[in-house]
Amino acid sequence: MNEILVLYYSRQGTTAALARQICRGIEAVPGMQARLRTVPPVAASTQRLDPPVPDQGPPYATHDDLTQCCGLILGSPTRFGNMAAPVKFFLDGTSALWISGALVGKPAAVFTSTQTLHGGQESTLLSMMVPLLHHGMYLVGLPFTERELTDTRGGGTPYGASHVAELSNHGELSEPESALARALGKRVAALADRLQRAT
Repeated sequence: MNEILVLYYSRQGTTAALARQICRGIEAVPGMQARLRTVPPVAASTQRLDPPVPDQGPPYATHDDLTQCCGLILGSPTRFGNMAAPVKFFLDGTSALWISGALVGKPAAVFTSTQTLHGGQESTLLSMMVPLLHHGMYLVGLPFTERELTDTRGGGTPYGASHVAELSNHGELSEPESALARALGKRVAALADRLQRAT
């Protein structure tokens, strides 16, 4: 296993843009690869309405993606200071992996995007960490030794990579936001590599 799963949900494309930068950071670590996956939207219905394969973009994630990868980086736009329902729905379905301990000891990180500067980025990142802690994963953040963390005028937190849409040029990531997303991917991949070499 030398793949890091980058799993996200995106409606406007900015969370997806962060995911692509994270993948670049992962693949900057020799021998490591990114596996990009998304989750389907959910609706208030007893039947799933989403097609089994998305019309465009990466495939929908399965539990096999989680077990086959040596790390996870999870992303969601902010919904009132919390992760979006499709991400929560996917995580709520991972009880069998929790019971078996399939994710124990794997590194993980989180990322998000908001429309506004005070849109709840940090609480969203923290909300995504809680299920990962229950799974026994090692959480990875961004230390202040990453210069962009103090230079950014948009997204970027010690809890994970982020983006603020209202401060951007047509939804594009700023260079500090992109650099921090790449740094997060690189940190998770490097830790996963070290953990695999230690076993």
